[in-house]
Amino acid sequence: MKYVVSIIEDNIPFQEALQLLVSGCEEFSLGGVYGSAEAAMDLLEHPADIAIVDIQLPGKTGIDLIRQLRLQHCPTQFLVCSMHEEDDKIVSALENGASGYILKDGSANDIRQALLDVIKGGAPMSSKIARLVIDNFHVNPNSPLTKRETEILQLIAEGKTYTQISEELFISKETSKTHIKNIYSKLQVKSKSEAIAKANLEKLI
Repeated sequence: MKYVVSIIEDNIPFQEALQLLVSGCEEFSLGGVYGSAEAAMDLLEHPADIAIVDIQLPGKTGIDLIRQLRLQHCPTQFLVCSMHEEDDKIVSALENGASGYILKDGSANDIRQALLDVIKGGAPMSSKIARLVIDNFHVNPNSPLTKRETEILQLIAEGKTYTQISEELFISKETSKTHIKNIYSKLQVKSKSEAIAKANLEKLI
């Protein structure tokens, strides 16, 4: 099975590079290619499995687009690929439903791996972005989470998958899923990106 990847990018050279990358990966097939957020509303009619989204677009921003499509229950997952490293843009993208956030200066393999991580349920971030996110977290002493749940939430913020979390903490994959389900319940969220956003707001990790 090939996963459909759409591209929302107004920089033509980078857009073409992404098209070549996606087309050259055996795991993916190329979906729609859009140069603006307005054009990408087509995803409501022709959803992809993942959309690679730039933040800086003509007209509405990529974050505006993600928010609008999420509100209309678009099933596509969104991987932000941007030059922007500002904390507010990172947090806003995650709060509004992005599944991951990577920088444009990454290699083709970095982007491919980030797409695969999204498919596997991860929340991939460039190492620089993950560090910025983590550096902005100051632990809340009134956190509802246990020590183990806090560790797992931090690994989620670093973009780790269930398998990677299990391996790093020496627990079974099912145990990691149970912990994540408990985290979602305590934080009243439904996804990894929402958990990361709430953790930032409430300073839980």
